[in-house]
Amino acid sequence: QVKLVESGGGLVQAEGSLRLSCAASGGTFSSYHMGWFRQAPGKEREFVAGISWSGGRTSGPDYVEGRFTISRDNAKSTVYLQMDGLRPEDTAVYYCAAKTPFLGDYDAPTRPDQYDYWGQGTQVTVSS
Repeated sequence: QVKLVESGGGLVQAEGSLRLSCAASGGTFSSYHMGWFRQAPGKEREFVAGISWSGGRTSGPDYVEGRFTISRDNAKSTVYLQMDGLRPEDTAVYYCAAKTPFLGDYDAPTRPDQYDYWGQGTQVTVSS
């Protein structure tokens, strides 16, 4: 059973930065695709960034392009989300997730139902 623990959330002013971390245990971290999602009150969980098991392929939606950067350190079993230029609309609970890829599955998926394991989330609040 894989356990994921997020950290690094908090309160920040608009245009500020935060770095989220997600530490994994109980599995072979280097074999998982990893993703970051967020969920604001009353809204569906949405994809923020994804990174392949090797770290060679990353993806993210247009609304975070140029502001959010996902990376991973397989030696530390940790995935990161660097968030710059934060906006009030980025306020949400941020979750990391892990997926065991199948043969030929090169990219981290973008839908929450495609992931196998989830962390408990960390709150990010951006004030205007």
